[in-house]
Parts: sequence; C-alpha cells; structure tokens
Amino acid sequence: MRPFAFAAYAVLASAFVFFGCGGGASRPPTPRRSEEIRTAARGGVDRRALDPKASPCEDFYQYACGGWIAATEIPGDESSWYRSFSVIQERNEEILRKVLQGLARGEALEATAYGKVLGDYYASCMDEEAIEKNGTAPLASLLAEIDAVEDTPSLTKVLGRVQARVGAGVPFSLFGGQDFGDAARVVGMIWQSGIGMPEKEYYLDPAPKMAEMRAKYEAHVAAMMKLAGDAGPKAEAAAKRVMAVETALARAWMSIEDRREPRKLHHTATRAELPKLAPGIDWSTWLEGASAKDVAIFNVGMPDYMKSVGAMLSGTVTIADWRTYLRWHVLRLSAAQLPNAFVAEAFRWTQALTGAKENPPRWKRCVRAVDEGMGEALGRPFVERTLGEEGKAEVLTMVRAIEAAMHVRLEKLVWMDDATRRAALEKLAKITNKIAYPDEWRSYEGIGIDRGPYVVQAQRASAFEYRRRLGKIGKPVDRGEWQMSPPSVNAYYEAQLNEIVFPAGILQPPFYSTVASRAANYGAIGLVMGHELTHGFDDEGRQFDAEGNLRDWWGKSVVGEFDRRAACVKRQFDDYTVLGDLHVNGHLTLGENIADLGGLKLAFLAMKETERARRSDREPGYSSEQEFFLGYAQAWCCRMRDEELRHLVATNSHAPPHLRVNGPLSNLPEFAEAFSCKAGSRMVRKDRCEVW
Repeated sequence: MRPFAFAAYAVLASAFVFFGCGGGASRPPTPRRSEEIRTAARGGVDRRALDPKASPCEDFYQYACGGWIAATEIPGDESSWYRSFSVIQERNEEILRKVLQGLARGEALEATAYGKVLGDYYASCMDEEAIEKNGTAPLASLLAEIDAVEDTPSLTKVLGRVQARVGAGVPFSLFGGQDFGDAARVVGMIWQSGIGMPEKEYYLDPAPKMAEMRAKYEAHVAAMMKLAGDAGPKAEAAAKRVMAVETALARAWMSIEDRREPRKLHHTATRAELPKLAPGIDWSTWLEGASAKDVAIFNVGMPDYMKSVGAMLSGTVTIADWRTYLRWHVLRLSAAQLPNAFVAEAFRWTQALTGAKENPPRWKRCVRAVDEGMGEALGRPFVERTLGEEGKAEVLTMVRAIEAAMHVRLEKLVWMDDATRRAALEKLAKITNKIAYPDEWRSYEGIGIDRGPYVVQAQRASAFEYRRRLGKIGKPVDRGEWQMSPPSVNAYYEAQLNEIVFPAGILQPPFYSTVASRAANYGAIGLVMGHELTHGFDDEGRQFDAEGNLRDWWGKSVVGEFDRRAACVKRQFDDYTVLGDLHVNGHLTLGENIADLGGLKLAFLAMKETERARRSDREPGYSSEQEFFLGYAQAWCCRMRDEELRHLVATNSHAPPHLRVNGPLSNLPEFAEAFSCKAGSRMVRKDRCEVW
C-alpha cells in the first residue's frame, strides 16, 4: 500500500500496513491498556491472546488472536485497534509528545538542529485560544484571490497558486518524481487530485451505501460553507455545485486498479508536448502560478483525466462553480488548523467513513502534524530514545538472512528460465536496505515556521515540501532520500529505487524484541522484511529492473507462468467476503497478497537456517515452527469498526487483517505440518497458490 502521508509522491512505494488503526485513546491509558503496552513491549508469543477453544487448523487467526479480541475494545478515537501497530504507535507518540513539549518550553536538544522550529510548530498547533481568535482570517488572502477570478486565465493562474500556497493541487497536482523510463532522473509528475471522497465509486456507484455516503458528503460540504460564512440556502447550493464538479472529475478518474499498472501511468512529455497530452489548459499560466515555469520535462500520469479537466476549464464548468469548488477545497485542506467548529465538522465526515467515535486529542493531532511536516527533524531525537546501533545491526543481519533465502528460492525456481533468473538475481543483489533512519538527515532551512497562526504554519510546511520536491526536477535522483519519517510504524519497498526501508518506528516490540525468541522475531519483523523484499518481484515490482527502470526483462514463457500463479492468488481473495456480502478485491490486493505469501516463505526459510546455525531459544510448549506462525498471526490481531472495514475494502490495496493471516497460511505446507492440519481442514487449501 501507499501510506496516505506520501501517496502523491512515492508513486510506486509498496508499504506494509494500511493506516486503518493507529494512535490511542483520547483518555489516559486504562489499566488494561497499560498492561497491553507492557505485554507488547516484551515481544514474542502472548499466550493470553490465544483462544484455546479454536482449532488452529480451522481458523488460525481466531486461535492466535481470539483471546485478545474478546478482551479488547477499540478506543473511541480510533476506527480500529491492532495489538502491534496501534500499541507501538501509541508508545511512539508518547515519546514524540515529550520531545515536543520540551522543545515548546524552550529546552535545547543536541539531537536536532531544528529544535526551536519544531517547538514553535507544536506550540502553534496547541494554542487553541489563538486558533479560535484568528478564525478563518489567515485564509483571507487566498480566498480573496479565488473570489477575484473572473475568467479562464485568472482561474488557471489561481489553480497554480493554490498548488504553490497549500502544497496540494486541485483538480490536479504537480510534484517531482522519478521518470519511469529513466530512473536516474526526476521529472514533473502531473497527477489527478481534487475530489473530497476517497475514490470514484463514492460518486458513481448506485449502491444504497454509496448513495448514503454522497448525501452525507454533500451535507458536510454545506455545513463547512456555513461555518465559513455562507447563509443556509447559499451553502446548500454551493454544496450541490461542488458535488457536480467533483462528480464530473470522478467520471474521468483513473481507477485504483488501473493505478497499479505502471505502464498506464507512463506518459512522458516535454514542455512543448504538454498541450498534446493535456489539452485545454494554459500551461504557461498554470506553471507560473505554481512557481514552476522552469520545469521542462513531465510525466502526465492520467492523460484521459487531464483531457476532461481541460474541457471543464474550457467552459463545461462555469467560472462561478470553479470559484465555489476552489473555496471548498481550501477550507477542506485547512479544516484541521481552523477553530474547533471546523475541526468537529471535518471529524463528522471522517466518522461517516471510518466509524470512529471521538476525535483524537489535540496533542496527538499536533504530534502527527509535526511528524508529517518535519518528520526527519523530529525523527532524530526519536531514534536516540528507541533503537540503538546494536538493534540496527541485528535487524540488518535478519534482512540479509532473508535475502539469502530469496537467492536460494530464485536459483531453484523451475518455472523461471536462465536469462530471467540471472536478471532477477542481479536485481536482488542490487537492493538497498535502509534501516531505522537516514544516513544524512534532511535540511529544513527556510521553512519559516514560527508561533503565528497555526493554519499559516501548516501552509508553510506544505509549501516548503512542495518547493523541495519541485527543486529536485531535472537533477539526479537522490538515492539516500527516505519517504517515511523514522517514527513511522511501517515499512516499504520502492520499485524505482529498488530499495527496502525499515523505519525505527516499526523495529520495536512486538515486531522486534531483543528478549523474544528468534522464531517469534522472524514471524513478526521477519515477515515484514520478506514481504517488502517480495514486492520487488510482485505483479508491479517485477516490471522494474535492477536500476529501477520500467522495462521488459522477463522471458515470455516466464511471464505467462507468473501470471498463471498470480491469478490463483487473485481468485483466492476474490472469493473472500466480509460484512456478509462485500467481496475483497483480488486485483486491487494482489501485490500485497503475493508479498505476504512470499514474505512468509522467505522468513520461514531464514528462520530455519538460523535455527540450524544457532541454539534454539524457543519458549517451552511450542516448536520453533509453531512459534514462528504465532508470532506472525499475533502481529495482525485487530478489531475494526464495520465502517472502516467497508472503507478499506473499497479503497485499500491490503486485505483485511484476518485474511492476511488465514489467506497465505492456508497455502503453506509448512504451516499445515507445524500444526498437524489434515487435508480437508479450512486452513489447508485444496488448490494451493504459490508464486515465489
């Protein structure tokens, strides 16, 4: 999956977890929560999480997690809650909170050169009195520019200005990204954006649930317009105009499934060729407004969408409707930094999507905002308090053991011809592993953040990031850059850099623990490593060579065999349903499901090799194999609200947690052997899928 914080930028980064859950409760930790954090901090298998009444051969997820699920409530401000990710993030955010509180008080930290800026950003976010007093006044100049739009040229320039001021373009965005055909250079990526609901289906699907969401969204837009000063009838009319514009955009929106196909996103154009791929737009005017007039080479990710936008700008949408649409999106993008009435209304829409009962407390929202805006500056003091050099070295040892297992798998694959095998081994050998934190920390010089209005500071952070990425266009690729901050409880594989990144945030219990057995560590963090490594050879990643270039390097017969095997995985997950009759999308989740299946195999092989090389340190009562699979499954113990589950099935490239356990494990003979599962058991698929 692509983490939401950098979805627009890391075009082909495949992340390990979706953010359906994270953070913590808006109240102090309960005794149960505190005990949960202490238990997770030990790592390894948690016997109390088990459901001994369940059969591991019929429903391994229930067997591994049933006790935990029965004893766990989802915090009010969360749409779901994991035994692993959520607990780690809660712990991480408490660390970050203490750092930022100290910096806001003026305490100095040697670990970061940007202590004052970090402290100012956090303090401006926490200053509710000033936020209430300022109201929407800090947005007045940008809203005035929108209100002054009279014709297509002035509209086009303001569209660019919104991109430069807020850092997010509507109805399309520009950012610097690697060229698909030449991974050594950065080009200007032009990407669809500018709808307020998650995907096109929310606008176009006639199903009653989607019609209900459309009604709630329109009411939400109207409520926000009222808060911004529109009278009731005017606000309601504005909401209908916004819905009309966004529905038109949704009709041209490239689907989430097609966006998983790199070749459908590869459309290079020089500045002179840009009007051919994206006609109807005065590009000179837009680029000037976006402070990007010197960009010379582009990739237009969605030409059909851009053609529709061009037609809309040429007259199919009125100037008045464009003003309304732009005004709405400035409010939408700024709502989190405005007075509490805006925050509460924005949360009501989030609640409709995810089912969360409460908004996270302000301190958590502020920690997350600073992490998103200045993640590497905040990450430096974080890593000093968490993962040391010894832990980093041990993690790298595990990664190399899993890469060695992949080398063995590639050498033995009977369906791969020799030429493709050599190229695959070359790609494996050239994978870069980034562990815990960057070798060189990012500069935030010139970001300009102070203790003024919070919405202004957020705009400065977004505009700074936009300028930073824009400045990379036309220059050699920076292969040392990270797309996640060190405190992130996640990991990713980036196809165009051929690299795997493991932030310090996830390299903690229960994923990785110095006191847990090696088998449990390989089942938890080892799976993360194998999963990300396999992404280099999943249905998307396999299309990129060792240097990160999009090109055909597989033999035709090998492609056919891979597609046949991948189709087995797609069918398996297409057949799964949740919430009664809602089918999982086997195409959308294919890459992640291949990565889970391959990652388990690699981590298991690496664990077995390690067990042979060292004395076993397993817990009494389990074999190493059983502990491996329990360590894996318990990382996915989760409770999720129905609204969030429906939302994620519709929009996310990961399968629901229980299927990420039972799905791949039901394909593994090693699992069946470990728990003595017989043919005919639900955890033993008759038609097993195997890719890597």
